[in-house]
Amino acid sequence: MGIDETSDFICCLLLLSYFLFPVLVALYEEPEKPNSALDFLKHHLGASAPENPEIEALRLEAAEMKEKYEAVLEENKKLKSKLAQYEPPQEEKRGE
Repeated sequence: MGIDETSDFICCLLLLSYFLFPVLVALYEEPEKPNSALDFLKHHLGASAPENPEIEALRLEAAEMKEKYEAVLEENKKLKSKLAQYEPPQEEKRGE
């Protein structure tokens, strides 16, 4: 390992310990030990946080907006094809 690799590794370990140490202390201080230490870690690190109603509402709104966006794209495509019927081809415009 070179000096850069070693310092990157140490930096990574320090960051990991910075986030992991308080969770491990909380696990140690927990009066009733959980069945799964991994689930405890995920819960305290926010990986399996309970769903917030606002988040679900935003997901639904995003899905609706995506549907509307796709409908608008389809309508735009149809309107462009209609417009192309009424516009002269590019070659005729150049001749003017």
